[in-house]
Amino acid sequence: MEMLHYDFMQRAFLAGALIALVASALGVYLMLRRQALMADMLSHVSLAGIAAGAYLHWNPTLTGFAIAIVGAVAVEYVRRSYKTYSEISVAIIMVGGLSSAVIIMNLNQSVSKSFSSYLFGSVVAVNRTELILMFAVSVLAALFFILMRRPLYQMTFDEDTAKTAGLPVNWLSLAFSVVTGMIVAAAMPIVGVLLVSSLVVLPAALAIRLASSFALAVGLSMAFGLAGVWSGLAASYALSTPPGATIALILLAMLLVGIGLRKAAVKAAKRRSRLGQAGEGAAVRFEAALFQSAANAANAVRVPDKGETKS
Repeated sequence: MEMLHYDFMQRAFLAGALIALVASALGVYLMLRRQALMADMLSHVSLAGIAAGAYLHWNPTLTGFAIAIVGAVAVEYVRRSYKTYSEISVAIIMVGGLSSAVIIMNLNQSVSKSFSSYLFGSVVAVNRTELILMFAVSVLAALFFILMRRPLYQMTFDEDTAKTAGLPVNWLSLAFSVVTGMIVAAAMPIVGVLLVSSLVVLPAALAIRLASSFALAVGLSMAFGLAGVWSGLAASYALSTPPGATIALILLAMLLVGIGLRKAAVKAAKRRSRLGQAGEGAAVRFEAALFQSAANAANAVRVPDKGETKS
């Protein structure tokens, strides 16, 4: 293809592929942990770091990356303080990050004028430093998800069961938050602060609706994310539209079409079944699989009752 003859498009497709794969896998965990807004929150916190870096004449990409990790650690500690209302931590940290970014940008008007690429993304302008950072983050995130897949799986569905099994839930949750901050900060050059959650949440939202198991949901989410990013880059090149917004719209269109096709398939299955059992089974297949997986994990680590004797 003609667009792949250009070095900047080659870097864009490589960077997009790296981030799409890890961000989409991350999205499945965030959605099942009821933390879908965490990506959006960390992107606003990272914006404060970018503003501080530009104001102090440091590398904005690296300062944004560092502040995103700090924000991830902070949200984990605040979440522990509000165990019953853990979603409050997202709002608290987001307010702090966004207000700090606005104040810093107001201190120097020249800083705010150069922020359009950070707000909306400019994957075709990814430089060598950002590409190396994305590669390093992708490798670290992949190793984390592979090596910690079983503890993460158990913690995602039931933290209490994970604690009973002897897992260091607090440290594992903190490490997960740090990895989330790293991925969000690395994804910002592709889709920008305002749209970074689309790359994390939309592929996972579609995969969860279609998959019949957790592993399949992760695989489908990665495939949808990669397809959305690559098709968005191709469409952006052909139509001369902003890459980040184009990728987000394509991912949204994929989600809507996928949900529509799934509902149509369920209705068709109900018509073929006299009692409608096939349609209902298709409608709740993934939710039932998640419940059964959590139940199996709980039974595997069940603590014996007082009346039970050791064999």
